[in-house]
Amino acid sequence: MTQTDRDHIISLIQSGENLPKEFIYKLFADEEDVFLFWNGRKEEVTNIALPFHSIEHIDEPRKEKTKKGDAFEMFDTRGRQLQGWTNKLIWGDNKLILSSLANGPMRREIEAAGGLKLIYIDPPFAVGADFGFNIEIGGDPSTGSGAETVTKKQSVIEEIAYRDTWGKGISSYLTMMYERLKLMYDLLADDGCIYVHCDWRVSATLKLVLDDVFGEVNFINENVWKRGNPRGNASRHFSINTDSIFLYSKSDNYFFEQLYTEHKDEYLDKYYNQLDEKTGRYFQPTPLVGHRSVNPIFEWKGFSRPWRYPKHRLDELEQEGRIYWPTSGEGVPRYKKFIDETKGRPVQSLWDDLPQVNSQADEALGYPTQKPENLLERIILASSNEGDLIADFFCGSGTTAAVAEKLGRKWITTDLGRFAIHTTRKRLIGVQRELQKAGKDFRAFEVLNLGKYERQFFMDDLMNGALKKKEEIYVDLILEAYKAKRITGCKNIQGTKGGRFVTVGPLDVPVTQALLEDIFKECKRKLYTQVDVLGFEFEMGLTPQYIQEMKEKGVSITLKYIPKEVFDKRAVDKGQARFYDVAYLDAKVKIKTKIVTVQLTDFVTHYTQDDIEEIQQSMKSGNKVIIEDGEIIKIEKDKNGIIKRETLTKKWSDWVDYWAIDFNYEDRKEIIRLPSLPSGEGQGGAEAWTGNYLFENEWQSFRTKKNPDIEFTSAVHEYRKSGKYKIMVKVVDILGVDTSKIIEIKI
Repeated sequence: MTQTDRDHIISLIQSGENLPKEFIYKLFADEEDVFLFWNGRKEEVTNIALPFHSIEHIDEPRKEKTKKGDAFEMFDTRGRQLQGWTNKLIWGDNKLILSSLANGPMRREIEAAGGLKLIYIDPPFAVGADFGFNIEIGGDPSTGSGAETVTKKQSVIEEIAYRDTWGKGISSYLTMMYERLKLMYDLLADDGCIYVHCDWRVSATLKLVLDDVFGEVNFINENVWKRGNPRGNASRHFSINTDSIFLYSKSDNYFFEQLYTEHKDEYLDKYYNQLDEKTGRYFQPTPLVGHRSVNPIFEWKGFSRPWRYPKHRLDELEQEGRIYWPTSGEGVPRYKKFIDETKGRPVQSLWDDLPQVNSQADEALGYPTQKPENLLERIILASSNEGDLIADFFCGSGTTAAVAEKLGRKWITTDLGRFAIHTTRKRLIGVQRELQKAGKDFRAFEVLNLGKYERQFFMDDLMNGALKKKEEIYVDLILEAYKAKRITGCKNIQGTKGGRFVTVGPLDVPVTQALLEDIFKECKRKLYTQVDVLGFEFEMGLTPQYIQEMKEKGVSITLKYIPKEVFDKRAVDKGQARFYDVAYLDAKVKIKTKIVTVQLTDFVTHYTQDDIEEIQQSMKSGNKVIIEDGEIIKIEKDKNGIIKRETLTKKWSDWVDYWAIDFNYEDRKEIIRLPSLPSGEGQGGAEAWTGNYLFENEWQSFRTKKNPDIEFTSAVHEYRKSGKYKIMVKVVDILGVDTSKIIEIKI
């Protein structure tokens, strides 16, 4: 940098003007010839380490009561649960998950499992892609015909994640990916690899970021996957039907297994067309002669050539019947390569033999970004060994985990979307069932989140002035929509309405049990007895037992969802921002001596995402399917403006997608390992009881695309001892939202 440059920069700074971009490199020049820079790039990464909270634990896919005389009562040929590592399905922001895995006590568990050997990610790479999804209602399950489709819109928390990813276009996307890739690099084993799946929209820039994080020297392949037929008709460009999958290693010491595809019949018929009369095997004559610059020249059987093998080996091959003597041409002998010895065609970087998931395929889940299992099978087989640990931090429909389980790998998979976690949970239980039935071993898995601890992390972030003001504005806005009066002097309670106090949950993370504990303690100190807690989402596995216990101790807490309309002043002014209660379920327990069955008898939801009156007024002729006050309704409007309504959810059971039972909820405490404090104090990895218990998923029934029927009465469960027990029943509805209830029984 010249003195003139320095003087110019100083004058620009003193006058408050922006620096020209050409000065960026000069200001930060080092030995690099090229420096990748975008608006928002930061070198520091999150290093927070939060404890993981267990939502659900699935040891076995499903326990059934065996009858005397059953074939497997004496000799059980089913697969067994492998001990040791428990697979992990984690709900939440993958930045915090990655940071907690890399910096927390679970890092030691990962290292003990051999380290993280393989990462595959399929991150969002299209502006407009979000967390919304379609649900099919009604119709013929066998054909799929006649079904109506309703769109579940993304939640406010999911909208914030989308905004953080695409709010400023490609720069915010790169910022999101850069920090996460750096965390993945740290977590990956030294001999590990990462596959990053993307398409033409971000492939060029994402490749530069990967070079920056992993190093250009560790770039291995750009694999081009031909999905299938092009999407749509292109008139002014070539149709696009390919994605890119970048492969990088962390070091030169990585594992790679060469894979092969079978030769086509036409190829085999053309080249393996010679029959060996002694063995009856077809073979292909291949050259025994090499290159003069490489192979020594000597005479064998009257031919002086640069032979590929030494003379004694050629004699051995002739004795083994591996030499073919052509009857035409010069008659130079050739080697017999038998058809049953060919491995096939080595897999190359153009993958045109793995079509995308067909809507009628058995593996099809109706998930918009679902990738085919054979694509992940190729990746996992090429870059990992049986027993290795692999991860996918944008799990979507759970294909990576499903294939990993089938191939005997350990896995970690995460997603921010509730529906993705629910879809993956059902899919993995299905895989467990398949493996167990086939006599193959499988692993237990647990559903985890950071929900009880994420709020504190984000609230700490809000302690600076500008963000703190935004928090106050947000609380005022929610209270106004709820028609509550603002109060001061409380830490966790912000308002009052009709004799009840009001707490506004955070904007960017779910309401957690930790927050409810703080509210309860404050209410007891101030002698408050009734509180409404408002939230956009509530953490998975929020136990009803705790809410009931708080009520018995004198504080009645009601949970209510905040509608999106709170951000629309016109909707608030019109009274269209309707807050609604969380869902409710009911179940009956039948007891006969020590044997019980549980029957799901009712499920009530008030979920709302649309205003039916407003839609009817604004819509043109046609039809639309909406969700309002726990009903999915089809609206039809003809050219004359005449409107017809049809409720598609005919009965409560239409809302139930999955339900599960823990027959002895309080038999296993939830123990977490605490990370060290930022100051370095405390014992990292020390264990502590959270006050909760693990939900042991002992029996479950759920819908699948192939079998949409669901059982509403459980298999029988037999208790070994008399006494008092607590049964927890959990329901996940068709929107992916879970609700639970605890029933006390005496045996």
